[in-house]
Amino acid sequence: MVQQPPVVPNTHPSIGVGTWAWGNQLLWGYDPAQDGQLEACFHRAVELGLRFFDTADSYGTGRLNGRSELLLGGFCSALPEARRRDITVATKLAPFPWRLGRRGFGKAFAASQRRLQGKLDRVQLHWSTARYAPWQETPLLEGLADLVQQGLVGELGVSNLGPLRLQQVHHFLAARGVRLSSVQVQLSLLAPEAIGPQGVASFCTELGIELIAYSPLALGLLGRWPGESPTFPPGLRGLLFRRLWPKVQPLLHGIARIAVERGVEPGAVALNWCRSHGALPIVGMRDPAHAEGAAAALSWHISRKERMMLDQLALTSSARMPSNPFQSP
Repeated sequence: MVQQPPVVPNTHPSIGVGTWAWGNQLLWGYDPAQDGQLEACFHRAVELGLRFFDTADSYGTGRLNGRSELLLGGFCSALPEARRRDITVATKLAPFPWRLGRRGFGKAFAASQRRLQGKLDRVQLHWSTARYAPWQETPLLEGLADLVQQGLVGELGVSNLGPLRLQQVHHFLAARGVRLSSVQVQLSLLAPEAIGPQGVASFCTELGIELIAYSPLALGLLGRWPGESPTFPPGLRGLLFRRLWPKVQPLLHGIARIAVERGVEPGAVALNWCRSHGALPIVGMRDPAHAEGAAAALSWHISRKERMMLDQLALTSSARMPSNPFQSP
């Protein structure tokens, strides 16, 4: 089949909504009593023009597994049809060890469709198995390509693929006549590897693949002002923040200088740094204020000088987010 021409990525992508916290008790302290607040957050995000919503079939702790999709599907179903069509819902399917073969995602895809009440625009491979079970990945990708070609879902994306595997998957799918729409990687000022000379970002530009940045605020750390006596969140996030706090101060001071000059919050600077590198950052949101803060970042663009200053700080900083163990080369 003829390979489809690449799509030129947007110079200043929008901002997406992440729903990892919707159902996650371990890291985010989810409680079902928060559902009304999450619904208000969803509708405020849509009102403000945020159109990309990212979820996964594994989001939700323990018995709440799938809760994120369930909530998002319900919220979408309450929208007027025209508004519902206007947003993109992308879910990720986890390549658990028991999901094998070309039909390994069949039941999982059907379950996600049910929870999302049919509003599923893009299906994504949640992570690569290239490091530990390379034989598992290609049949699963074949099955995802089948879903696109059968018209069951419009777009196909991947997540946690490095540049080598990304190129291989792109060419594999192109031979099937299926376009690879996007790749999600951890990208922030505390995880800048994707923007390096041989990073994923350069290959996304070359191949016409949308680059999506998850954890663009480093679990919220990059939304803070520098200071001596901060209040840390409870649990695992607090442990990470305490470890990184002393090392991240030079970077936070650089972010703060831009934020003060621009009259914005630090998080807006961190998000616009991602956008300046051609990435669509997906921001975890749990209340309307989060949606308003993210939407405010869309009103301006970071300058070349500001970006270069932040690039230098990020690439020379000793503070780093933990890398994803499932990230492929």
